[in-house]
Formats: sequence, C-alpha cells, structure tokens
Amino acid sequence: MINESGVQRPAYAELQARLGNPLGVEEARARWSALVKAARDGETILITRERWEWAALVPLSRVPGILSGLPLVPLSTARGKLGDLVRQVAQPYDESPILLGRHRTPVAALIAARGLVNRPATPSRTGAEAMLVDGHAITLTCDLDAPAGPVFSAVAVDRNGGVVAAGAGADLREALRTLTPTRD
Repeated sequence: MINESGVQRPAYAELQARLGNPLGVEEARARWSALVKAARDGETILITRERWEWAALVPLSRVPGILSGLPLVPLSTARGKLGDLVRQVAQPYDESPILLGRHRTPVAALIAARGLVNRPATPSRTGAEAMLVDGHAITLTCDLDAPAGPVFSAVAVDRNGGVVAAGAGADLREALRTLTPTRD
C-alpha cells in the first residue's frame, strides 16, 4: 500500500488479526496506565496516529537489539506526547525504539509496528519461565539496607555460571518481570 507521499506502507492486516485493532492516540492516552501494565505483563498493543503511523507498545522482551543507549521517556511525559512518540517510531528511516520508564527504570517500549509484521507471536512464557526451561538458574536476593526500602534482585545464570539476565524491583514479581538479557 502506498500513501499520498508515495511511501510504501506495510500491510497491517496480519497484525490486526493477531493483536486486534489499533487504538487511536487519544484512546490510548485515556487508558495509558492499564496499557502500560498490560505491556509490562507481556501484551503487545497497537497504537495508530492518523491511520498510517503505527506503533506498538510492547514489553521490554520484544525490543530488538541492545537497550542501553536508547532514549528513556518517563511514562507521564510519554502519555502527554504520545502522538509525537508514535510519529517518531513510525518513521520509515528510523528503527529506534523508545523506552518508557518509571523512576528511570524501563518498564515498556514503543516500537515501529512494521517491525512486528511477519514476526512470530510472543511466546506465552514469561522471560523468567523461558530462562528456566532453557536450563538457566535464577537467584533471588533482597537488599534490606537500600535507602528507598527493600530492593529485590533476580540474576539468571547459564550452566557455566555466566550471567545471562538481571532484574530488580520493589517486590519479587517485579524483579522477575524485569529480567533483561545482559549484553556483551
């Protein structure tokens, strides 16, 4: 499909069939907290601006490449600038995802929806479950002396003892949910 600027647009019918109809920017803003929670819990939500600019709100596990160095936008700021952020990630010349964070900790991301076309669906297992099934071990710890209160940590290691992922949070669920692969 080609838009009025002569730019080829990806066909999103497959994504709609798999993930449901996209939400408009205003509807996404109205439901922002619930959508972010759903993304943190593994769901992918399509968001569109002006019908041809499509983005996907995704869990961090769906962000391709290295996370360090990517822009991090606070969730409250992202809600107000959601239309601009959708436009930014939907640009055909820039494949950079935008991390969305709470207290400077990434919790979800906005990516170009075209990156999900012809890509397999998200596995139903959480990151922690998948790591355990793959033969990794996960160690859980709690720092009771942290200035802001207890901090729980999860560290996944391979069979040789090499760290493959780490996560942290205010409770065990958050520490396991935020397990992010380490990059060499």
